[in-house]
Amino acid sequence: MGSNAANTRNLTKSQLGGVIFGCKNITMQECLHNQLFGLPASHFTYVKNIEPGLPLFLFNYSDRKLHGIFEAASPGLMNIDPYGWTLKGAERTQYPAQVQIRIRQWCRPLPEDQFKRLIADNYYSPHHFWFELDHAQTNKLISKFSSMVFAPGSYQPYYTGKQNLLFHPTPLPEVRRGNEIRKKAFPDTDITSERSTSGGSSDVAPDNDESRRKKDTAYTESVDEAEKDLIYLKLKELALNHEYLNSCLPDSTRDTFAIDRFDLNNEPETVVSSDSLLSAASDAPTSIRSSDSQPTIAQLLEEIKELKTFQSEQAKEMAQVIRRLDDADAEIRRLKDHCSLSESTSDHYLTYSGVVEPESFDENKFDPSELIYLIGGFDGKSWLSTLDVYSPSLDAKKSLSSMSWARSYAPVVKLNGEIYALGGGDGSDWCITVESYNVEADTWTLRASLNSKKGSLAAVSIGDKIFAAGGGDGQQSLSDVEMLDPDVGRWIATRSMLHKRFAPGAVQLNNAIYVTGGFDGQDYLRSVERFDPREHSWTKVESMNIKRGCHSMVVLNEKMYVMGGFDGDKMITSLEVYDPRMGIWMVSESMNHERGYSSAVVVGGGIYVIGGIQTEEKIIGIVERYEEGKGWEVTNLNAIGERCYGAALVM
Repeated sequence: MGSNAANTRNLTKSQLGGVIFGCKNITMQECLHNQLFGLPASHFTYVKNIEPGLPLFLFNYSDRKLHGIFEAASPGLMNIDPYGWTLKGAERTQYPAQVQIRIRQWCRPLPEDQFKRLIADNYYSPHHFWFELDHAQTNKLISKFSSMVFAPGSYQPYYTGKQNLLFHPTPLPEVRRGNEIRKKAFPDTDITSERSTSGGSSDVAPDNDESRRKKDTAYTESVDEAEKDLIYLKLKELALNHEYLNSCLPDSTRDTFAIDRFDLNNEPETVVSSDSLLSAASDAPTSIRSSDSQPTIAQLLEEIKELKTFQSEQAKEMAQVIRRLDDADAEIRRLKDHCSLSESTSDHYLTYSGVVEPESFDENKFDPSELIYLIGGFDGKSWLSTLDVYSPSLDAKKSLSSMSWARSYAPVVKLNGEIYALGGGDGSDWCITVESYNVEADTWTLRASLNSKKGSLAAVSIGDKIFAAGGGDGQQSLSDVEMLDPDVGRWIATRSMLHKRFAPGAVQLNNAIYVTGGFDGQDYLRSVERFDPREHSWTKVESMNIKRGCHSMVVLNEKMYVMGGFDGDKMITSLEVYDPRMGIWMVSESMNHERGYSSAVVVGGGIYVIGGIQTEEKIIGIVERYEEGKGWEVTNLNAIGERCYGAALVM
């Protein structure tokens, strides 16, 4: 968090050596506890350039001290936690430009009069400075902080940080709550808390094991530190008797058992381990071991042995407790999903906006081409696992069976009469699973998982195969392409795209795949590429007029329509049309409302654009309809409500 500076240095990604974030006394603990730093949205121009491992610092406005040394544990994203630093999530955060962090070294804070001279060039007023640091400034700060590192066991920062297990969100402008658009954006969304995927395919199990292993390791390390502290205290007690012991020993043996590198007024340069102490005692001269100090030393060694045994047992027990808590947490989530499903689908819950309520909502009475299936997303309060069917003519929505997981930033395609939902995220992690919906049976079935976790990818079906392209894995934008062959029953890596693309658009036209725009880890793209499965190669086609990502894309009358999205600076209303017979992009009439992460479908010869993000803090609930020759109109349809990061499809 921090105040909004009037200007920025506008350092490029290669020039950026570090970033300072801001807080106050009342928010510092939340920053450290949640391992999350944030700034106002205007700072995202450089926060988006943060990559994992970049040095970070935290400036406390209350006492004007700089804390460090931290480092980024995720890319810089928008709205990793859209309700951070608010009262119980009652409103959207004022600091959506965020990054997950970890402690590199915990050092004594630097008063402003000490660090100001190190970043003097950044001060544009006596009390205000730019938060972007170049490499020289960052190195100076790290050097200064490194001379003020807290000795082991001498200081415990006042936070109880949760395990920082990243996925998020690539550009997973990952995720993103709120406006993940640059996410996890942009780059990959990644996400911070663990998410159990038990009950899914076996492909997910290794991720859970890895998460638990990290927790076990973290706990064991904390036990080791506690053990060292206790040994240190014991050694101090022994050292206090050192002078007396020396006076009782002959000159020839005096100081033989003195504790090297030990100062009663300071920390030991190196903490003496119990093993080295045992070795020292066994190697001590017989005259010492037979002296009056022998019972004291023996007792100390015995206590250290008991301590190590006790700590080892405690570590094993705690590891078991952590695993049980993980299992319990997963079970609670499943039960909550079932309860939510029971409440929402009892008698197949219906939502109507009109005054006249039909006797029933029977999709079989309507032309299937009119019904819109709405899958997953975010409604401003919850990450959704829901599936709804919506009728524009009735402006009525009906809830169907929910997915096994909440999915946002997940593409959907139809294949062999079923709806497939691929990957995506739940606001805390990317997902590797794939499931399909059978319309007649109203059931979801788990399918072969993707080869890796990812979200904000594009997916297209051609013939009896599905192609999944790009997206992000929480660390980077991807150019990877996977193909699902139902006969083989698994995803097969195929020819990668020419560019990395997070949150691109994609459609199938004339048995070829077209992929547009997206975020490549550095910038949003105008470029477009085409994949012909028969040739098994990607080729460039004419670029769009405007760069964009997280946009909507459909095919109407054998032409491709690209709408809205994020251009690297703001959400846009732009509409471009590509006719492959002419090979050029034509700018057409813009939408009435800017939006990104919206859904678009073709119904009755017109394009419906549903939901999306309008501003960093506003989800749009307005539905617009486009018809060739008539342009855009704002409809009065409102049964869908506010929704973003979801998907829509017409069977």
